[in-house]
Amino acid sequence: MPISRAAIAISLLIAGSAAHAQQHAASPYAGEERRQIASLSENDLAELRSGHGWGLALPAELNGVPGPAHLLELSKQIGLSNAQIAGLTVIRDRMRAGAIEAGERFIASERALNDAFVDGSPDAGALAQLVNAAGEARANLRFAHLSAHLETLPLLTTRQVTLYNRLRGYHHADPCKSIPKGHDEAMWRAHNGCE
Repeated sequence: MPISRAAIAISLLIAGSAAHAQQHAASPYAGEERRQIASLSENDLAELRSGHGWGLALPAELNGVPGPAHLLELSKQIGLSNAQIAGLTVIRDRMRAGAIEAGERFIASERALNDAFVDGSPDAGALAQLVNAAGEARANLRFAHLSAHLETLPLLTTRQVTLYNRLRGYHHADPCKSIPKGHDEAMWRAHNGCE
């Protein structure tokens, strides 16, 4: 008995749908359900606990307002004086201490939000409080980093800022083609919309 064209078309459609469903069955988040805090990877936690930037100061960094930590790393190439190094060290140490403290508060707020879902589903009021607490903690963390960038500018000459930006690779038109030394490649690409 010959198979009709309609039967062949239906078979191909069913096979295609099954293959499509199989391709999209796994979530890109698969495996992340084992995290301590769903919204934070182990790398995120380590970065936050160490007081490092976590990409929060990019509005300053990528717009010509350097931060103290990277300036100190490049002190010889930029020609920083002893007085500049001393001032930047104070800013960096204060920023790092504040960022560690703010980072711990942010981690705690994300843990509380995570735990609310582990324990069940929070009601809308509780959820709003948890989300707002996490948002405020993140804002305070970001402020700790960005304000340190603002403090650096009065200590530098225009030439030093220009040299810093060149050394960090910011003179390139395409940030996806030049990842500055010291930046996490995946985070840099994510923050700059690179594929």
